[in-house]
Formats: sequence, structure tokens, C-alpha cells
Amino acid sequence: MIFARAFIALAFAILPTLAAAQDSSTRTIKIIVGFGAGGGTDLAARIIAQPLQEILGQPVVVENKPSAGGILGGDQVAKGLKDGSSILMMSNAHAVSAAMYKTLPYDPVKDFQMLSLVGTAGLVMVTAPDFPAGDAKGMMMLLKSDPNKYNYGSAGVGTTQQFAAELFNQMAGVKITHIPYRSTPAVVAGLLSKDTHYAFELIQIVSGQIRGGTLKAIAVTSPQRYPSLAEVPTFAETGLPGYDVTSWYGLAMAAGTPKPIVDRINKALVEALGRDAVREQILKVGAQPRSSTPEELSRHIESEIAKWRGVREKAGIPQL
Repeated sequence: MIFARAFIALAFAILPTLAAAQDSSTRTIKIIVGFGAGGGTDLAARIIAQPLQEILGQPVVVENKPSAGGILGGDQVAKGLKDGSSILMMSNAHAVSAAMYKTLPYDPVKDFQMLSLVGTAGLVMVTAPDFPAGDAKGMMMLLKSDPNKYNYGSAGVGTTQQFAAELFNQMAGVKITHIPYRSTPAVVAGLLSKDTHYAFELIQIVSGQIRGGTLKAIAVTSPQRYPSLAEVPTFAETGLPGYDVTSWYGLAMAAGTPKPIVDRINKALVEALGRDAVREQILKVGAQPRSSTPEELSRHIESEIAKWRGVREKAGIPQL
């Protein structure tokens, strides 16, 4: 009798997990993007959605939830159903927000079941075409000669672009005034009008302007040159070894999602990222495809949060 009762209790305990795993194979999956349409995170989500739909055999749609730092989208997924129907497209902003905000409505690691990285993307330091410095070494010499003369622009306080610039300033040994703008186009306009002197932007956003001669590229932020901007050297090549800012995209669900669902979607992601057509699309938008295990993504995010907290504290950027 005791054995029978224990068996029945165990059966009732695992039924919800089995039901969730079964239901997850038919319902529509929403990839939640915490930013507006057209940005890097949104493009990454839309590139991966179609092959996931084909591999999983169920509808996959992208839903935008724009907010500062992508927090609204993260909160929706973290507190959502644990059935695989909502997936968060994370980016480097997920780690920067954890460093920038005093409190978040969720734990950026513990409240999520990580799935896989999707890709990495570099940034590039840009200036107006006639700016006197042409490489990282020249830029550092110029800034050190008269730091009060120059400033840098970014798409806003607490953005990856600002943190990339602050890390450069710290490693270069200069203290430069920050001019926050509301968008990348506003930053570019500021560079061309000489209201600001340099900025860091995602490669996929400004590569066309670099090739067209509207902006001058000083160096890319990744350890190796970027395929889509192969003519531009790295900081390590031109005077600042060790400088590395690599933005990234990854997918996660709510913590507590059953393992069969996690394994199924992770396997589909790895398969999708192995397709030549998908890899080509990711490369075209200035990123490099990269998959991972859930554990690798968790460790990566923890490392990124620690890195950006250190940069924020050293730069004296107040938390929001």
C-alpha cells in the first residue's frame, strides 16, 4: 500500500512536466526582443526564427517589447510560463543592465534557463573623416595631449557603446567627457558637426557609412578583425593590446523549464546555426554565428556582468 501511494504521488509530480514537454511541441513560440525592430538584437531574432520553425515544426514569431536595456522583455520571459512558449533574445545589454541598474525585476542569471549563444558582434571606433587620428595609437596620443579638448558620444547612458568607450578610456589612461545622445543617427550627426569627436558603434549599424566615406574607422573592438570590415585593424594591432569588447546574442527561457524542452530547443538551435544559409545571413549583418551549451552561456553572462560592473565603478558612472 505504501509503495502504491508513493508511486501515485510520483506520477502526479511528473505529469505536469510531461504535459508541458508534450504541449511545447505544438504551440506557437514567441521570441521576445526587448528592443525595437531593425536593431541588432531584432535582426538576430528574425534570422533564427525561420529555421527554428522549420526544424521544430511549429510556428515561431518575433515579438518586440522595447524598453531601456531590454528589461521589459526580460521580465516578461522570466515571469512567464515554463513551457518553452516564450524565449528571450538576449544581447550584451542584458549584462550591461545588470551592471548599470541598482535593482532589476529579475535575476539576470538565476531567473533564466539559458539555451545557447546565437552569435557575437564587434563594435568599431568611428570619427569624422577629417579627424586627425587614424589609428588607436594616434588616438591615444591625441587624447592624452589635451583631454579637455575632446569628448565622445554614445547612444545613451548605460549602453554598450558607452561602456566600450569607457573601457577604452581606462586602458588608454585618459578621462574624457561623455556626450549622451538618443540614437545612433544622432551620434553620427554629432560626429559630422564636430559636436563630438569619437564614438563606438556596432559594426552592422555603421559599416555602410564607413565604406561610403561618411565615417572613418579607427579600429574594431574584437580580438580579431571582423570579416564584414576586414580592412579595419583591431586595437591590439594598432597600439592597445588586451582591449576586447565583443557584443553577443543568446537565447533563454524562464528558469524551471523542463529539461526535455530545453534539450529539444537547444538541439534545434545548434542545427539551425550549422546551416550555411543561416550563417551567411548572420555574417551579412556584421555578426559571427556561434552556438553553445546552456552552461557555457550562463558562465559567459556571469563573466560579462562582472566585467561591466568593474568598468562602471572605475568610471564613476552612477547606477540608475
